[in-house]
Amino acid sequence: MPGRAGAAALGLGLVAGITLLSAPSASSHGYTDTPISRQKLCANKTVSDCGAIQWEPQSVEGFKGFPAAGPADGKICAGGNSQFAELDNQRGGTWPTTKVTSGQSYSFRWQFTANHSTTDFKYYATKNGWDPTKPLTRAALDPQPFLTVAYNGARPSQTTVHQGTLPAGKSGRHMILAVWTVNDTPMAFYSCSDVQF
Repeated sequence: MPGRAGAAALGLGLVAGITLLSAPSASSHGYTDTPISRQKLCANKTVSDCGAIQWEPQSVEGFKGFPAAGPADGKICAGGNSQFAELDNQRGGTWPTTKVTSGQSYSFRWQFTANHSTTDFKYYATKNGWDPTKPLTRAALDPQPFLTVAYNGARPSQTTVHQGTLPAGKSGRHMILAVWTVNDTPMAFYSCSDVQF
């Protein structure tokens, strides 16, 4: 029969085991780094006052089904995660931008810390005339993605590049929203990149 010290150690061991079993997994995540996403700008310390996202840029995960479902308007860039709310703060329209050319071919690059069986990747752009000082909403985006890359359950490689054509007729500051829809969970990953056409 164990003594008090043994019983205490056994109790702590059980608590630790239960805690580990109930903790969410954080192993399969990703983000865009071309064009550079807000979460990567935070991780690079290019932008300050970013909160927790600076340590885990790969973790902007929310429910899938965008645009019919998924994160609420105004919370899209953070994937609906309040702990990453800094990504939804437009900072008065001053996030650093990547220069791109409307109607031209572009290589969109994702970095993964691990990968998932994938349904697809979709890329949306803001409408002409959107207000870059207000949080992103569905109404601010063109209704259809300008690029969809189907994966049909395949897993992307650790660094994945999608070649596509940027939408025509854009000029000035815009945002590109990339959505990685996971095939075997109810989740997707969201990545917002500020661009200058």
